[in-house]
Amino acid sequence: MADDGAPTAAGLQHSIVRELSRRFGDSGFVFQPTVDRVPTLWVQAGQLLEVLRYLRNEVERPYRMLYDLTAIDERVRKHRPGQPASDFTVVYHLLSVDRAMAVPREDAGGEIRLKVALTGDKPELPSCIPVFINANWYEREVWDLFGIVFTGHPNLRRILLPPRWEGHPLRKDYPARATEFDPFMLDQMRQDLDQEALLFKPEEWGMKRGTEDADYMFLNLGPNHPSAHGAFRIVLQLDGEEIVGCVPDIGYHHRGAEKMAERQSWHTYIPYTDRIDYLGGVMNNLPYVMNVEKLAGITVPDRVKTIRVMMSEFFRITSHLLFYGTYAQDVGAMTPVFFMFVDRAKAYDVIEAVTGFRMHPAWFRIGGVAHDLPTGWEKKVREFIDWLRPRMDQYEKAALKNSILISRSKGVAAYGAAEALDWGVTGPGLRAAGVNFDLRKARPYSGYENFEFEVPLAGVSDVYNRGVLRAEEIRQSLNIIEQCLNNMPAGPFKADHPLTCPPPKERALHDIETLITHFLGVSWGPVMPHGESSTMIEATKGLNSYYSVSDGSTMAYRTRIRTPSFAHLQQIPAAINGQMIADLIAYIASIDFVMADVDR
Repeated sequence: MADDGAPTAAGLQHSIVRELSRRFGDSGFVFQPTVDRVPTLWVQAGQLLEVLRYLRNEVERPYRMLYDLTAIDERVRKHRPGQPASDFTVVYHLLSVDRAMAVPREDAGGEIRLKVALTGDKPELPSCIPVFINANWYEREVWDLFGIVFTGHPNLRRILLPPRWEGHPLRKDYPARATEFDPFMLDQMRQDLDQEALLFKPEEWGMKRGTEDADYMFLNLGPNHPSAHGAFRIVLQLDGEEIVGCVPDIGYHHRGAEKMAERQSWHTYIPYTDRIDYLGGVMNNLPYVMNVEKLAGITVPDRVKTIRVMMSEFFRITSHLLFYGTYAQDVGAMTPVFFMFVDRAKAYDVIEAVTGFRMHPAWFRIGGVAHDLPTGWEKKVREFIDWLRPRMDQYEKAALKNSILISRSKGVAAYGAAEALDWGVTGPGLRAAGVNFDLRKARPYSGYENFEFEVPLAGVSDVYNRGVLRAEEIRQSLNIIEQCLNNMPAGPFKADHPLTCPPPKERALHDIETLITHFLGVSWGPVMPHGESSTMIEATKGLNSYYSVSDGSTMAYRTRIRTPSFAHLQQIPAAINGQMIADLIAYIASIDFVMADVDR
């Protein structure tokens, strides 16, 4: 037990061991220590569904959410102490909101990681959709990128890559660079075949073209429709104006971000993280650098923590302002988006003054930030706070209290807490359903435990409440930024640690040995100890996390990016079926996603 009486991660692991042992006896579980202290256990493939079902439904304070599902190609990995022999490993990451709330500490309370070892070039595993309905897209992604077959899956097909793509890119024998392939040639025959493969066939999705009572129409919305908020396609099955079925289609924005992590150094991968949720800026850097710092054993100074919080909240505001304006626009209000772009420009002025860039600063570093706060930053931050606060009151009157917006959004695409947890919804969508779970409060990171702010909640997650919550979150972010302004700690902007990259300049310029260390860290990258770690944060759109596997190299062996938008789009059919096309447009706006965050 910890000094404050809260159970430690080790204590939680022992508790879970006892619970599973009582239920399943000596079933060959292998427990694996990890850097992040998330309880991690290897399960036999034949017992997987039974163990998942027990953890979801029967255990005290159950793991209701399948937070993530991914895989690792283990075939060329060197450091796997104590782990079962495996060609491929499928990883199930479960989350219990109740347990996470009961452990208000910076550890892995509320999480458990299950692993299944698979052998052979064409491994198989039973689908867990009967236990976790949101496993559907995750299993399709694992098959798409690793070639692992999930038996019993209702529609196991590619999800991120085109239907006629050959190979599984996250396998280690698949090339990581375009120059390793033969030159790409697109002749007329190949183009025709690719177009034919994209043709939507309702029968493949269990849909009927008509019945005795109805003749359905199929409408293609996107991937180039302005209301789709990016390269996103939804095929709608319509009975008049009513949506009776729909199939979201993603992958048009896929860039292979996880594959690129395997050929970039730990340091040079930072700019790639900015472009996952491209509205999140440095908030994308945060879970990545914090995760690498766990692997390295780096503890950053308080000044670094506070600077990171301040800049992350700036990007929460810029992201939410864009949401606010386009959300109002999609239900018919044209004016707000122009005002909010003015506010975003003012926020970016502050961000640029601090970091040197606007949307994608790539400014956080392993062990700190790129440079210290500039002279005069306090004045710019104060001016922005004083500017935006009264504007938020004006927006509330013009938009959220507008009778047309209210009538177009209240009760639309509504769901409760149970549905949100089933589909892996996090962030404002989950809190609008009444679940009081904000990771900054439940498991504070980067010093959030030192800040006073409120977590907005509602009773049902509908289009209206999701908008109201994000508007209030902007106000709370302003409060956090103001506390950073008034209480910025003194001290260094980088940790004094051998793996801080790049090291402070005064240390690098001390003698030839320190200069060589700087050169190697920036050019080849720092060498991280072997191990596994994951770190999640409360990002602009929900929970965002990085799961890193290090094999003791200058590059990650495996990097998994879990984004909130992927989970949120999978829920669309469950929330919108039975409602109108116009309701779908409002619902899409209220989700607040960008396709780069979905497709990676």
